[in-house]
Amino acid sequence: MTTARRLAVALMVSTALGVLAFAAPAAAQPGPAGTANGNAAANAGGPVAFALPAQPLQAALDAFIRQTGWQIGYPSALAEGRSSRAVTGTMTPAQALDTLLGGTGVGFRMTGPGTATLIPAPAASGPGSAVLLGPVAVSASALNWSGVSQTTVTQEDLDRKNPSDIRDVFSGEPGIRVGSALPMSQKVYVNGIEETNLAVTIDGSRQNNKVFHHNGTTLIDPAFLKVARVDAGVAPADAGPGALAGSIAYEMKDARDFLSGDGVGAYVKSSFNTNGSALTTGVSGYGRQGGFDGLAYLTYGKGGKFEDGSGRKVDGSETDMLSGLFKGGFETTSGNRLQISYERIHDDAPRPFRANVGFITGRPAWEPRVRDYQMDRQNVILTYSTTQPTDLWNPKVVLGYGRTDVKTPIYLRPVAPSTVPGSYPGEGGTSSFNGKAENTFTFGIGTLTAGADFYVDRGNYEDQTMSSRERAGNTGLYAQARLTPFERLRLSLGLRGDRQVFSGTTGQEWTNSGVSHNISGEFDLIPQHLTAKAGYSHAWAGIPLAENFILNPAWRYGAGGPEPVTADNLTAGLEARYQGFTVEGRVFQTKLDDARAARFAVASATLARDVKSKGYELGAGYAWDDGFVRAKYADIDVTIDGLPADSDTGTYLATPMGKIITLGGAHTVRNWNLTFGADVEFVLDHDKVQAGQQSLKGYEVVNLFVEHRLPQFSNLTLRADVRNLFDASYADRATYGQEFGTVTPLHQPGRAFLLSASARF
Repeated sequence: MTTARRLAVALMVSTALGVLAFAAPAAAQPGPAGTANGNAAANAGGPVAFALPAQPLQAALDAFIRQTGWQIGYPSALAEGRSSRAVTGTMTPAQALDTLLGGTGVGFRMTGPGTATLIPAPAASGPGSAVLLGPVAVSASALNWSGVSQTTVTQEDLDRKNPSDIRDVFSGEPGIRVGSALPMSQKVYVNGIEETNLAVTIDGSRQNNKVFHHNGTTLIDPAFLKVARVDAGVAPADAGPGALAGSIAYEMKDARDFLSGDGVGAYVKSSFNTNGSALTTGVSGYGRQGGFDGLAYLTYGKGGKFEDGSGRKVDGSETDMLSGLFKGGFETTSGNRLQISYERIHDDAPRPFRANVGFITGRPAWEPRVRDYQMDRQNVILTYSTTQPTDLWNPKVVLGYGRTDVKTPIYLRPVAPSTVPGSYPGEGGTSSFNGKAENTFTFGIGTLTAGADFYVDRGNYEDQTMSSRERAGNTGLYAQARLTPFERLRLSLGLRGDRQVFSGTTGQEWTNSGVSHNISGEFDLIPQHLTAKAGYSHAWAGIPLAENFILNPAWRYGAGGPEPVTADNLTAGLEARYQGFTVEGRVFQTKLDDARAARFAVASATLARDVKSKGYELGAGYAWDDGFVRAKYADIDVTIDGLPADSDTGTYLATPMGKIITLGGAHTVRNWNLTFGADVEFVLDHDKVQAGQQSLKGYEVVNLFVEHRLPQFSNLTLRADVRNLFDASYADRATYGQEFGTVTPLHQPGRAFLLSASARF
């Protein structure tokens, strides 16, 4: 990009963000959830700006939950026929809930960090009488704390971002990168560490998706997504086993996210992307009646190849995706809730020969540029919980089964005189049968979550020439305490022990055990204005399964087998808040020891690497009642065995990162039901590469959107997005192969106009 063009980008962005800032009222206060400091303030127990009108109580509670991220348990019958009070102004979430419930005859009791249950109470005349502390006097603001390095993408964030894939979900977060331009080959990296080294769950069910290094690891349709939470580095013990570099938790929607009481409804959304002429349509139906609720959601997308910023059509970039979600639940009058869900996403289209790579020069002439891929991921999850917890009874039981399958042809060198390669089908599959049972106990200074979990992970590959598989079974016990010894201090500390039995492709078995522990905390140096944070964790993950497509029945594991993987994480930072302004910064380091990096070669079953990620993040934001502006900067250095990371050595481990800047903002004009916003990403050149490799090029990408809601027409919403406004030609920093002169990386789409319409009935 030329200097003039860089100046134009900077001028346009600063002008757009300046307009947003100018739109803020003069006496700005901290903004709602989804803004630069709304969720952060709520999670820290700080003040948040509320503007909730008086409305049916169930609708008011839904709005409160969306804005604060709190979990409110209550039977639907308790809220029926009641209306909330209006909540306007800046206050803590606990104060807002107290005001909202004033005069309704309903009270609440804190049951954990950011969790409460509603309880019948004598009708009161106003705020101040809804809190029922009973024998437990716990400060809501002190308990409403999630972690020292957590990023939460809320439903409000998702509505604003209008994501088409998982890369859009995490846009604006410089420390979370998503490589590849195709949803079926996208991988998430947190501080440069690939998600296969994090504990990844969907609705509490463990994901084990190490199928083929040219495919993605957790293909997700964002249309179903309600919230995504990322613990970077330090993760709690109840996040699950294998949280080496943190955790990622995805939560999908259910009928209660659309209906506040009994009834039926439908939601339709359709989007047309001009770059590739791709049309994606989602249809859902949902209902609630007498304790039963259910939701069915179906999305179908079809389109042609997109063009990159240079105007070149990208081979294998067609849209051909079908996904569906069903969730059904039943809740008794005493609050016992049982829920079952089935989610499936299927991608079936010609893709680049290596689905996360544009092209590699020097390959044999008979190797096709594209080949057919079928990628199918599905989850079945059964959950038991209670919506009316007590101090000693707040259980959660999850039983899940997830599976990902990839089918693609394996090509053979032609036999002369023919020039046509032969082929045969290859299929890899990975699965996890897993579950957990836990209970959260509430006492005077906090909560204790204790439980047990297990998983049985399997990976297999099969074609006409061979069949091979690995298996790992794990049982674990864990406990995580979240405490508030006094008002200004919040602590979280946990311990878990795991025992794993690993079985290799040769049938040999190895049993290993290990202990993980974590401690983190926040201290308000200046209450409501300045908070210090720090955390440390040591994680043990046993022996991870190898990638399915490289499983080798002739592997030599040796007498001891692969080494269990361990990790150590450190983080520390400060967060300052004042009159709608937020400034924050943190430093971090993650070290993975003996991270398995198996290759197909006979002697490579136990190949391991030491990985280190270190760096810092800075952020600043300004929020007001109807919008926000914010900026973030990350500088992350990733090494493998002491050398700068590259995307090939880092397969299933890590990727180069470097320096990344994100800017963004949005504002809502309430009288017009109009929201507009902009975001920009500056990724700087990265020259910390190994000898003989080429530097990674930087890029700048600008996106704009405007959205108009028409509630008088079945809650119709019209939206227009401009993606990659300046038609930049680039590959995302986390995309494979940019260090190598022989690789043409998979480029992102060039300028695109995304036109969307949605309606609720």
